[in-house]
Amino acid sequence: MKVSEFDYDLPDSLVAQVPSPERDGARLMVLERATGSVEHRRFRDLPDVLRRGDLVVVNDTRVRRARLWGRKETGGRVEMLMLEPIPGEARTATWRALVRSSGRLRPGMRVIVDERLTADLVECREDAWVVRVDTDEPDVAAALERRGVMPLPPYIRRTTGDPREALDRERYQTVFADRGAAVAAPTAGLHFTAAILDALAARGIERAALTLEVGVGTFQPVRCEDVERHRMHAEAFRIPESTSAAVGAARGRRARIVAIGTTVVRSLEAMAAGEGTVRAGSGRCDLFIYPGYRFQVVDAMITNFHLPRSTLLMLVSAFAGRAAVLEAYREAIREGYRFYSYGDAMLIV
Repeated sequence: MKVSEFDYDLPDSLVAQVPSPERDGARLMVLERATGSVEHRRFRDLPDVLRRGDLVVVNDTRVRRARLWGRKETGGRVEMLMLEPIPGEARTATWRALVRSSGRLRPGMRVIVDERLTADLVECREDAWVVRVDTDEPDVAAALERRGVMPLPPYIRRTTGDPREALDRERYQTVFADRGAAVAAPTAGLHFTAAILDALAARGIERAALTLEVGVGTFQPVRCEDVERHRMHAEAFRIPESTSAAVGAARGRRARIVAIGTTVVRSLEAMAAGEGTVRAGSGRCDLFIYPGYRFQVVDAMITNFHLPRSTLLMLVSAFAGRAAVLEAYREAIREGYRFYSYGDAMLIV
């Protein structure tokens, strides 16, 4: 199977640069796997579209304000995306980071964020830099986040000091964000509101949560033409006992497991325990789902519209069929749906 089989043309005008005015005001395309039929709704219609007894599983990870700007000692501008900490000392911490600058980067280079925080480049490992952060503040992670902005994907265009940063702080975070330290949002969850969660509960639709810390690898292109040769990035995840029990109970009453986003799909499928159930536990998930995969847990999913040639589009195609998904995408383009992280959503049943 070739990566080029998951390509499509998208007008730039349909790449959403800001979220919809209201979270639940986004459009919702409902795709039926059995027939390929499509229905056009609004996300706020979700409680009416799902069935009583369904179990909705969300990713409750929290997005860190992980993008920072600084300058070299010579004055050049530097951008850093702080990926994850490597164990370090109390006020000096070592992190993995993606670093960009107009000039050449080299080990030993110092990046000055402000008078209280600097970062020294130690070495480059596997496309990321090892960065030693020095600050006089006791909590290094909190110090970085206070100075950072939301790590929006590259197709959402922002400049330093963009007035939309306040909007991003609110809307690039789900209403159920609770734990973890992701550097990208589980975007299918961005459409939920407290009112929708209440309406789901009132209709007898249950909810459970897991945590997968979405990494920057979610935006990395597939660089090999043969899909089977691609290796997924690994992301930390945790499925609590309560969620494992909720999935088991849903199976007992013959209810559907509705995954909110590809991160939830991958987590549940990675911990499949037979007969549609899942194990509780934690680890790093590198499960790559593409057409031919046999789903063991997930019965329905909500997901946004994904980039061409991406692993996310491959996962959705594995679930609903490549031809049906690409035809649904073509219809979404004809109908003017908004694409990618801040875009509209699709429910596949």
